[in-house]
Amino acid sequence: MKSKARALHRQLSRSRSLRPYLLSALRMAVALSFVTHGTQKLFSWPVSQARPVADLLTQTWFAGVLETFGGVLMLLGLFTRPVGFILSGQMAVAYFQAHWPRGFWPILNGGELASIYCFLWLYFATAGAGPFSLDAVLFKGRTDDR
Repeated sequence: MKSKARALHRQLSRSRSLRPYLLSALRMAVALSFVTHGTQKLFSWPVSQARPVADLLTQTWFAGVLETFGGVLMLLGLFTRPVGFILSGQMAVAYFQAHWPRGFWPILNGGELASIYCFLWLYFATAGAGPFSLDAVLFKGRTDDR
């Protein structure tokens, strides 16, 4: 049994070379999903039933702007660290304003996505965008994203 565990450990250790590329893939997948939350608020798209767009300069409108345009920046991997930090804060506010009052557990108060997005964006704010990003192209040599 120990030899199988050692073989598995060796195999997983080799996969570390994929880590930066998986970081980029995770960032892009999360950003694409996140953008749709903003476009629902700003453009009522995509939706299964018609719903009104957010009124100009309301908190919902600002959330839609951050989610749409911040999500696009994260998708492209441009200004990933500061944008990730801002989006993480936005999701923390969303969680504590809309979900926390309904109870402690995210599964019960409907706050799973807000809490998950909050910590994912915080992770990208510290980890960076990865190699498949505009940050890696534009700021080559000035970033530690590898």
